[in-house]
Amino acid sequence: PAGDTPEHIGGTTLFGDNVEDEWFIVYLLREITRAFPELAARVDDNDGEFLLIEAADFLPKWLSPENSDNRVFFYKGELHIIPLSEAEEQEGELAASPTISQALALLSAHSEEFLAAEPIRRAVYKRISGYPEKIQASFHRAHCYLPAGIVAVLKQRPSLVAAAVQAFYLRDLTDLRACRSFHTFPPEERVMTLVTFTKCLYAQLVQQKFAPDRRSGYTLPLPSHPQYKAHELGMKLAHGFEILCSKCSKVSADPKRNVFRGPLWERYLSSLKEKDYFKGEMEGSAKYLELLRMAEDYFQQSVAKPESSEVSPGDEILALLQTTTFDVKEFEREAACLPPEDDDSWLEISPDDLDQMLKEAANESHPSSNEEEQKYDLEAVAESMKAFVSKVSTHEGAEMPWTSDEAHVTFDVDSFTKALDRILGADSEELDSDDLDEEEEFNFSDEDDLHAENQRQDQKALPNEHIGSLRSYMDEMDRELAHTNIGKSFTTQKKGASSAKAATSQNAGLDSEDEDAELTPVDVDVNLVTNLLESYSAQAGLAGPTSNILQSMGVYLPENADQIGPSKGAAE
Repeated sequence: PAGDTPEHIGGTTLFGDNVEDEWFIVYLLREITRAFPELAARVDDNDGEFLLIEAADFLPKWLSPENSDNRVFFYKGELHIIPLSEAEEQEGELAASPTISQALALLSAHSEEFLAAEPIRRAVYKRISGYPEKIQASFHRAHCYLPAGIVAVLKQRPSLVAAAVQAFYLRDLTDLRACRSFHTFPPEERVMTLVTFTKCLYAQLVQQKFAPDRRSGYTLPLPSHPQYKAHELGMKLAHGFEILCSKCSKVSADPKRNVFRGPLWERYLSSLKEKDYFKGEMEGSAKYLELLRMAEDYFQQSVAKPESSEVSPGDEILALLQTTTFDVKEFEREAACLPPEDDDSWLEISPDDLDQMLKEAANESHPSSNEEEQKYDLEAVAESMKAFVSKVSTHEGAEMPWTSDEAHVTFDVDSFTKALDRILGADSEELDSDDLDEEEEFNFSDEDDLHAENQRQDQKALPNEHIGSLRSYMDEMDRELAHTNIGKSFTTQKKGASSAKAATSQNAGLDSEDEDAELTPVDVDVNLVTNLLESYSAQAGLAGPTSNILQSMGVYLPENADQIGPSKGAAE
């Protein structure tokens, strides 16, 4: 037990770039809780509750990063989420997370009620489906031309290949200085061997462009050589092992002494002295040294196993080199009958394959590119965008049209006009910014206040006149913009559709029919769709703001046939 947390088994794994390792751990935890129904397990990473992130599209609205701690568990092989209590529901997102003890008590009493919703479980279980069979599929076996010492080390501890690849992958100038002259793994005695990587480790190693230092003694054949890849992989892996050994602490001539420098050995030795293990023998005497050697042998065999100690990979490699005997001739005989290496064509992914993978990850079907089958309606694009813009956005983001239960935002023109006129005053049409600045510099007299009060009373009696005043402002702005490039850049409505507007404009006092034509109302829908299509076309098939917003609302734009057609014809 630790504080508020009861007895438990815990651990931390550094999975690096291989996210699949993280999900394999999730699979193991689920299987543990299935095999031992009395156990509950929880897991998180540097992103927090990544199980909830995976199922983000299906989470209830009350669940947020602020209140999700200690609410997500695997129990009896199923995913459970502890909901808010009645008191916590009133607090909403401000509700505090339960402690581990409180969560476990609730989980054991109401496990069936806390079972996560089926879509949430399906999203998480999809990531861990296929195990344990998928373990073998994540391996990649490749031929490597390596120093015989590394081959011997890997036969003893195959997992050290991960530390070596990471050391090479994350190398810096200081590390490469140690690789100018290979003290631990010289290139003279190299043999061909089969090394098992994970696909992530293999990709990290093979995709690195690297040329060895001339002083290192490592040379590569021509790229046309049939074993060029094996030589290159072996050279990179050898650099990784050399970097690991260069980083290890001071090494004793006796490899056994490397194990006897940590705090674990110090506690063990102190315990022996307290129990009078040395029977009063003087330190350094023959009997004392004999008893010490026996204690060291027992400690090394039973306590300080490499799997459980905190020995660095470099120390472990050097210890293995000094305790392991190997025959180079034997390695050469094995190299003559190596099994074939795995095909690495999985490294190459075409753009179409990537698109398909992304669609499968999002669980979306590929929309048909046939416009007749789609029966594409551009009005739907305009209406979807209007619905999106009309929604309220907060610091947490904008809500999509179908995800909000609130009523549509309404705009009351009369109320807005009255509020605006109260701010500007009755003679607002005669004011400009200079007038307002001058008025702010002086205090109004009582007579001005009385005059302003009379004006407000007149406004209440004649609201329509002030609406007309505001419209006159808008008409004046339209007339000014009509003669600029901004006004000419918009698509206007057809004459038949603008007849009502033309009559209104005549009542407002326009001078000529030509000016009426210039003030033809802008077609908002056409301009909106035109701009969206131009933005989508500029994305050139890549992700962008237009496709992201429209796809999130369930609207998929077809490919630009005007651009694709000529290019296909030219290719043919």
